[in-house]
Amino acid sequence: MASSSSYNSPCAACKFLRRKCMPGCIFAPYFPPEEPQKFANVHKIFGASNVTKLLNELLPHQREDAVNSLAYEAEARVRDPVYGCVGAISFLQRQVQRLQKELDAANSDLVRFACNEIPTALPAPPGASSIQSMTPRQRPVDYNRRMGSEGGYYQAPGMTVPYTFPWNDNPSGDANGGGGEGNM
Repeated sequence: MASSSSYNSPCAACKFLRRKCMPGCIFAPYFPPEEPQKFANVHKIFGASNVTKLLNELLPHQREDAVNSLAYEAEARVRDPVYGCVGAISFLQRQVQRLQKELDAANSDLVRFACNEIPTALPAPPGASSIQSMTPRQRPVDYNRRMGSEGGYYQAPGMTVPYTFPWNDNPSGDANGGGGEGNM
């Protein structure tokens, strides 16, 4: 008889709530006995009765996703009580924006270097400044101009970009306004 009690071990929810796990327990498929902390976090943040109501209102095929979402949010709230998963999402969004700016700067550098690497057959006119007569690799790099005041992208004078950047605050949407175009 002792083996039958271990065969029918209660789910993590019933074990946590110290009640008998019935065969139709709504928590059993989603809170296995091997994961007691999962239900403990969900119960601490949302409450067992609220989770029961939520699961009863959902269709059976939607319940697993709902429980996974609740468990993720509850774990995030336990780690960070103020922001929860919103803090992690905000951090990742800022990281994506920063990396997008770096990628845009690198792409514009590639375009600039590709344009400067085109060999010219014409000699420099007499009286041209020393910087104009230098080959592209000898030209000094003006990093402040390249990155702009806000670490944006480089835009060579006279070149227009055919699209707007996500950090462009210009409501008209044209490519020459806002967003650190490098004009200093």
